[in-house]
Amino acid sequence: MPKSKRNRPVTLSKTKKKGREHKEAIVNAIRESAEKYNSVYAFSFENMRNLKFKEFREQLKSTSRFFLGSNKVMQVSLGRSAADEIIPCIHKVSKLLRGNSGLCFTDLPKEEIERLFNEYEEYDFARTGSMASEKVELKEGSLEHFTHEMEPFLRKQGMPVRLNKGVVELVSDFVVCEEGKPLSPESARTLRLLGIKMATFRLHLICRWSPEEFELYIERPDDDSGGDSA
Repeated sequence: MPKSKRNRPVTLSKTKKKGREHKEAIVNAIRESAEKYNSVYAFSFENMRNLKFKEFREQLKSTSRFFLGSNKVMQVSLGRSAADEIIPCIHKVSKLLRGNSGLCFTDLPKEEIERLFNEYEEYDFARTGSMASEKVELKEGSLEHFTHEMEPFLRKQGMPVRLNKGVVELVSDFVVCEEGKPLSPESARTLRLLGIKMATFRLHLICRWSPEEFELYIERPDDDSGGDSA
């Protein structure tokens, strides 16, 4: 009987080597971008949606390059201090990479980048654990936008429902979520069924570096430690 591939031992040194090579490739790509493009922006994001961000990145593909991932790797790439920075004053960007952060290297004019980032806003369904932006309450009575086949599923979400002549009914008022409280898995699923989008994917510029100047958009506490983005 042939041996299962899943049972084969894995040499940890190989996986570590691959991880190291991947990080080195990112470091080199960031350093090459710093030399190639006219300016670099650090930015933060909230409610990241990978597909939407990929579309945004594709729009700027011919003029810009983006990096997301480990803040520590990005910091090392640029240099964490004036002593080890790869280009004069670019360590100021490195010091501001914390939390959900990224880098945008670009040849676009400053005004264009500011407009693109400030105007960018994409609405989506909130995920489990997100804070509800409003209270959503369903009143007792028929729920005509739900088909009778959905009645068992709605009950599993905690909704007090029943079928009345093939129509789904709420037998009492039901609060789906409370403003400012984290969404449960059931609340997130119910909001999706209701078509209510509470999450907004946004990008915020933190700072801008160019050979001529450094500009700060958002004040952040000075911190050399940095952190890995989620």
